[in-house]
This record gives sequence, structure tokens and C-alpha cells, in this order.
Amino acid sequence: MARFDTSFDATSVEPTTPYELLPTGKYRAQIVESEMRVTRNGMGQFLWLMLDILDGQHKGRKIFDQLNLVNPNPTTVEIAQRTLSAICHATGRMHVSDSEELHLIPMTIQVKIKPSKNGYGESNAIAYLPPEGGGAPAAAAKSAAKSAAAPAAPPSTQAASAPPKMGSAPWNKKG
Repeated sequence: MARFDTSFDATSVEPTTPYELLPTGKYRAQIVESEMRVTRNGMGQFLWLMLDILDGQHKGRKIFDQLNLVNPNPTTVEIAQRTLSAICHATGRMHVSDSEELHLIPMTIQVKIKPSKNGYGESNAIAYLPPEGGGAPAAAAKSAAKSAAAPAAPPSTQAASAPPKMGSAPWNKKG
């Protein structure tokens, strides 16, 4: 039992409203909180993300994502790493060692609605989109300055559609 210091009057406080999904569409958003959490079965960890919608009708709304970066299933880890790569490309931060380095950088996301599954109701799914025009938001000015001062590099031989694979999550590396 928990005894309150004073009597609580529920008529003086607006009750919470049910969680509503964000409608399908493109939004400007930024990561405002993140942390590594242990999976329900205790066999892995996921990067939990909270994003704020920055403008439009849904400005100020929160949306959440989680990336299963530590998991016994290698396909699950690959999907999470590819999503983290998409976030890095969307924010212009190509090398990160802490998820806070991705905080407060505006980016464009595509929100979809995933149908009910395994006893859970509908939920939002987030895709992180590359910056318009192919440049990174934070790195665009630096890149332009470097390219003006340096000669053009030869074209890359790596396939543009396949991001480099990460050996393990950067925050798990010892050393």
C-alpha cells in the first residue's frame, strides 16, 4: 500500500489519453533520448530511441524505435545495423561511439503503420531517409568546403546500395 501525503483529487487533473499512432507520411524529426536496454528474454540488447516530431500538425509528438544490436540471431543484428547506418546517413554522422552523438540532429523519417502481430496492436514503423539532394545535413557544409580545396577523388568501387558491415556495436568494443 502507498499512502499519499495529501488526498488526490482526480477531478482536478486531466486523465491521460490513449496512445494514438502517427499517420503514415514523411516527418522532420530528431532523436532526443536513447539508451541500451536488455531484451525481454535477457539474451540480447537493443538501442531504444525516442524521437520528437519537429514541425507540422504533429509537432512535439514522440515516436519510438528500437534496434536489436545484440542478439543471437545474426539476421536480426544485420537489420539493426543497417537501420543504425540509415540513421547515421540521415544525420550526417558516419562514425559514432555513443548514441548521444545522434541526438538533436534534424532528419527526415518515413512513418508507416505495421499491422497487429503476435497479440500486439498496430504500431508505427520508422524508415530513416537520406537527406534531400544526397548530402548529409551536418556534413554538407564541411564536404563542400573540402571539395573546393581538394581535387576530386576517383569514383568508389563499393556498391552504393550496400552500407559497410559493422563487426560489432561500437559501444561493446573493448580497448
